[in-house]
Amino acid sequence: MSHRILLIDDEDDILEFIRYNLTKAGYEVYTARNGAEGLQQAAAHRPHLILLDMMMPVMDGIETCRALRRDPALKETMVVFLSALGEEEQQLAGFGAGADDYIPKPFNPLELVARVKSQLRRYTQLGNAAESGDSIYTVGGLSINDDLKEVTVDGEVVKLTPIEYNILLLLVKNQGKVFSINQIYESIWNEDAIGADNTVAVHIRHIREKIEINPKEPRYLKVVWGVGYKIDKN
Repeated sequence: MSHRILLIDDEDDILEFIRYNLTKAGYEVYTARNGAEGLQQAAAHRPHLILLDMMMPVMDGIETCRALRRDPALKETMVVFLSALGEEEQQLAGFGAGADDYIPKPFNPLELVARVKSQLRRYTQLGNAAESGDSIYTVGGLSINDDLKEVTVDGEVVKLTPIEYNILLLLVKNQGKVFSINQIYESIWNEDAIGADNTVAVHIRHIREKIEINPKEPRYLKVVWGVGYKIDKN
């Protein structure tokens, strides 16, 4: 299967540079020059992965990402920010809007293609898991139907990004086991955990905000100080 990638960036040279390298790598690439156009392209082509610039006219990357995440048809689509802004608050804003990863500009073609392959590998694994049969995991009022890729808490459906879902599934499937930040990162991102602390912590915080009544006193996703995170056995 040729994966579909949507690239949203307002700089023509960046669009052409990335489009050329991803097309050369065998991907089907669509482009848009602002967020509003990107939403139209996403609706038309249902991409597997979206590469999204942070700073754009008409609709910036944060607003675009939030709009993408509100579309049920794109719930499993990977969203990766591309930005020259390397400040921590920009990364936090991106993850807060529902992004799965963040690639700072400038980047070389090999790095870009490698990161894209890593993201799409997770997308494929997510789809293959759905074909393997009905798998339901429960912890108290928390339930994950891995066949439907659906998470519920006390009967209410909770919307998670693909990365958030995979982190929660990892912990729920291994109830009682403590995972370090590096172990979580390497399991989910399939990359060496270099500078992973902030990335994992942000995703954990967002998962808690969605599944816990009181994120400061979690029922499910517990921290083991100085070690990592776990889901207690039911």
